Amino acid sequence: MVSIDEVARHAGVSTATVSRALSGRGNVSAPTRARVEAAASHLGYVVSASASSLASGRMRNVGVLVPFLDRWFFSTVLSGIASALMRRGYDITLYNLTSDRAERRQVFETFLRRQRVDGIVAISIELDDAETTLLRGLGLPVIAIGGPNPHLTTLTVDDSAVARLATEHLLSLGHRDIAHIGANPEFDIDFHVPTQRRLGFEHALRDAGLAPQASLYEPADFTIEGGFRAAKQLLGTPGVRPTAIFAASDEMAIGAILAARELGYRVPDDLSIVGIDGHELGEFFRLTTVDQFPLGQGERAAEALVSDLETTDATPVPHEPGQLPYELIVRGSTARHLG
Repeated sequence: MVSIDEVARHAGVSTATVSRALSGRGNVSAPTRARVEAAASHLGYVVSASASSLASGRMRNVGVLVPFLDRWFFSTVLSGIASALMRRGYDITLYNLTSDRAERRQVFETFLRRQRVDGIVAISIELDDAETTLLRGLGLPVIAIGGPNPHLTTLTVDDSAVARLATEHLLSLGHRDIAHIGANPEFDIDFHVPTQRRLGFEHALRDAGLAPQASLYEPADFTIEGGFRAAKQLLGTPGVRPTAIFAASDEMAIGAILAARELGYRVPDDLSIVGIDGHELGEFFRLTTVDQFPLGQGERAAEALVSDLETTDATPVPHEPGQLPYELIVRGSTARHLG
């Protein structure tokens, strides 16, 4: 195994200079750093994690709190976090934070207090006052995606505005009988994203002089299967004839497309469908969507956290709500209503 002394001899510098150059800590000129990195690469030298942590006081490991590991949105945000951290030389430890209060308490009171992580990213998890206090008490940088949380640095999307944008797109195409696929109460947790999206949908309707209709609302579970069942229920109900569907997620929108096809509807000639997320299958299904760039959300959160970790002379300033971008992507699942 190659030692730091061998790298120092090969680069013609001291071992202390090698340590500073490879850790990114300390004052090393750019040419010297490049020479050390070239020597380490040539010799196949890898910095020992334990030695690095002893020297720097850091584990180069970030803890990520996530509510679901088997949902596309969360796994995509997580992928963005992991990619960005890997580029910056950090490992990642996952904590699946469920609704079980005892399990959550163990994460905050035991696992995170072991000081095996340098910072924490929380993905779309609404933390109560006690959990927020425990996190702040760790003295570690924390970035929360989803928010807002006035006591933590947060990166947020305005879910009401996102839904308004999707609904206004349908309204601009002349649709007036617009159905909405939302969420069952058990899925309306952590910042109440489904409720915010439903409110945005209803506000857009009212602004257009339309009253929301209970018969044009169907709850689901943010999956393709759930969207399929909800759309079949909407489209198969006597007397209910929506010309468009706004689904609160792309997966439910894709399910609605499949249901419409099975029932003989032509999309978008007979029925326009729009979703939210920017799902990777959206282009395949030609789905119009409001892309909230989940991969980019993860990358941005990780970069913000690493910036906090590696900036010792400044106090991080909380981000204001609404700073994460979103964009309407128009494809072939929506068209002008000619009726």
